Formats: sequence, structure tokens, C-alpha cells
Amino acid sequence: MSRFDDPAVVANQYATEANLRARQALWADVEGEDGTRVLWRVLQSLAPVGRVLEVGGGQGELAERMQRELDAEVAFIDQSRRMVELARARGVHDAQVGDVQRLPFPDESFDVAVAAWMLYHVADLERALSELARVLRPTGKLVAVTNSVRHLEEFRALIGQPSSTLEGLFNAETGAATLGRHFAAVERHDAEVVAVVRDRETLVGYQQSMSSAFGPVPEDVPLPFRVHGRNAIFVATK
Repeated sequence: MSRFDDPAVVANQYATEANLRARQALWADVEGEDGTRVLWRVLQSLAPVGRVLEVGGGQGELAERMQRELDAEVAFIDQSRRMVELARARGVHDAQVGDVQRLPFPDESFDVAVAAWMLYHVADLERALSELARVLRPTGKLVAVTNSVRHLEEFRALIGQPSSTLEGLFNAETGAATLGRHFAAVERHDAEVVAVVRDRETLVGYQQSMSSAFGPVPEDVPLPFRVHGRNAIFVATK
């Protein structure tokens, strides 16, 4: 069974934006304040954010918004060349292919680092966190976003994905303790929403976007299908 932190799996998953967009489609209709909104509120509370590093930034939406609305100087890295291309197309010019486990920056280069929904993909998490702490200035902050082990539990039950696939990864339940090994203080903000999915095709698209397909979405899945999203936004201070 493929792991979410297997480097080969991660490279394949994000070679293009197709899988990411299929997963984003699940959240088109939500009840409550989702993790992206809570993350933005947290970032606003840190303003002025100064020089920011975003790691594993995907298509570059957040990096572009931080530049535009927070007047941040943003450096962006992602292991996917395609994601770097998309970020540059959004106007994030300091974007390059890179690895959070080996950051190409001097010590104490940034005021804030952002790792949103990506640390559970990292093979050597301790090394990545050590690197993020290294490039942060004294009292700098890492904003790290992840999921609870109960995230999408209704959908996981639907396709037969065992909870063991989430064990040992960076998650909401263990995140504070993990970050505490590298940072002086950690605070946590929670977000919980209900996604209302009105067509089977969206569920199928999400299932097919996963690194391990597990079981198929049943033909007679009851619609609308309601599924909980549970996220944690950590702010770790060096």
C-alpha cells in the first residue's frame, strides 16, 4: 500500500495539477469556516510578515495572495516543476524547484515560513523541521497546516481506506508535540467544515486522484454526500 510520504508517490501525484484540482473540487460547497480561511486569518494576525518562505506551495495561490495583500516578499519552493511554473505564472517570481529537507537558503533568512498541507508528504520530517527552524530568524514563525486523522472519515469509510494509512504522518493529533522538538512555543487553531457533495463524479474524481485507489465509489452512493473536513493550523515560534 502506498504511503503519503513516499517520495516516488509524491512526485507522481504532483507532476501535474490534475490530482490537486480533483481534490479541491470536493470543497466547492462547504458549511463552516474551512482551513484555508483560518490559515489566512492567522497570517493576517502576523502582519507585517516581512520575508516569507512557502514550501510545497502547490499552484501558488497562497504565495501570490501573500505578495498582493500582505505586501510580503515571498520565496517559493516545490519539488514539482509544474507547480513552480504555475506559481511563476501567478507572479511569484522567486519560485524554484526545491526540497524542504535541504533548503537552499542561508541561516536566519526569513521572518515566516508556511508549510500548508505538505508536511505529511515529507519522508524525513525531523530533518525538514530542523531546516525550517534553521532558515527562520530569531522569534520567526512556522505556520504549518495539516489534517486530523478523522479528516474525511465518511469518505474514507465509503472507499474502504483504513485509518492505518495515516499513522506516523504529521497530523493534527501529533503536530504540536512534533513541532515542539524544534520550536520554543507552539499554538494551535482548529477548523472544521462539512463539505456537501451533490454528484458522484466529484467523489470518483477525488478517489481516483489518490495515490492508492482503495475501493470504488459505490454506484448507489446517497446524495448529497456530507463529509467532514478537520484541519489544524499550527503557529510554531523559534
